[in-house]
Amino acid sequence: MQRLHRNVIVQAGHLGIFSKGRVQLGDIQRSLHAGLGLKFLWNRDFRTSSRMMVDTSGTEERGPIVDVLPEKDEDGGFASGGWKSEDGKLSCGYSSFRGKRATMEDFYDVKTSKVDGHTVYLFGIFDGHGGSRAAEYLKEHLFENLMKHPRFITDTKLAICESYQQTDADFLDSERDTYRDDGSTASTAVLIGNHLYVANVGDSRRSHFLEDHKPNRSDERKRIESAGGVVMWAGESYQQTDADFLDSERDTYRDDGSTASTAVLIGNHLYVANVGDSMAVISKAGTGTWRVGGVLAMSRAFGNRMLKQFVVAEPEIQDQEIDEEFELLVLASDGLWDVVPNKDAVSLARTEEEPQAAARKLTEAAFTRGSADNITCIVVKFHHGRADPASSQHD
Repeated sequence: MQRLHRNVIVQAGHLGIFSKGRVQLGDIQRSLHAGLGLKFLWNRDFRTSSRMMVDTSGTEERGPIVDVLPEKDEDGGFASGGWKSEDGKLSCGYSSFRGKRATMEDFYDVKTSKVDGHTVYLFGIFDGHGGSRAAEYLKEHLFENLMKHPRFITDTKLAICESYQQTDADFLDSERDTYRDDGSTASTAVLIGNHLYVANVGDSRRSHFLEDHKPNRSDERKRIESAGGVVMWAGESYQQTDADFLDSERDTYRDDGSTASTAVLIGNHLYVANVGDSMAVISKAGTGTWRVGGVLAMSRAFGNRMLKQFVVAEPEIQDQEIDEEFELLVLASDGLWDVVPNKDAVSLARTEEEPQAAARKLTEAAFTRGSADNITCIVVKFHHGRADPASSQHD
């Protein structure tokens, strides 16, 4: 009898399951092969500030339990690496690439630890917007806060919800004396025994498991408007601040100021200039979307102080039991999902035996297909031939 395999796909928090079957890879392979000669042309000087971590902090019970493959930066563009668990039950690979963006706002984190006798695996991708600080803060603190929660093992959903909101509050507190207002989404997967918890804060694609945190979603729009917010249709938004002016006022006791938002059109060139907290909303034909206050295209996020009353960091959580039919998990930022459909991602990941190679292939495919965003991907493969009896149950 042929065994069906299922695959977990996470799109900035999206969880989907696909049955294993025959897949036509011709178009995918041709697209990927056509781009192989170009894949190293972009961002040769990029060095990601993210790295995979193994938890060695906390109680004496916690410590490294896996063999870690050192992070690689093979060509100056891609950061990648991977590991295998000691019990052979899991293997993981990751790949991160700045892509066509001038800055890197994607961060990722992979941890494993022992908590109250349970082996725990944590995977996360944090996609920043308006800057990288919020995403970097989540990488540094989110999973640490979660594992310290007193009910992490006994009530994992509650622990996730409370830890995520506390981390958001801590980040905003750490930024209270700055002029930054960046934010981040979070796409995370936590595996305890044979239970997988997928939590999402931010914009993900619609599925029957988790829905997008979009402002026009009926329940999200009602929540925002009940809090006094406004949801409107707007084009691509660019917020610009005169950082030099703010810096010049840093050592004064003044608190006055003025805003200015100007636009100068010369021929077919538009120049937009902002001073203070003014902003310009530029609408391009066909690129409009629903935005909170006409600014933010997602209804939930970490950070975003100016919209915090409306844009919350409360996660939506889906738990799933991992059985022998589960084959792999793919966690990725929008830089991949914007151009690589779910089934294509599964097909490409299956062509590689090692998850590190699979993650790298997915990242390359997204870039080849024209992704204009940062691209980060984590692939986890489940090997059901071996299991750790001490961690196979999650009560």
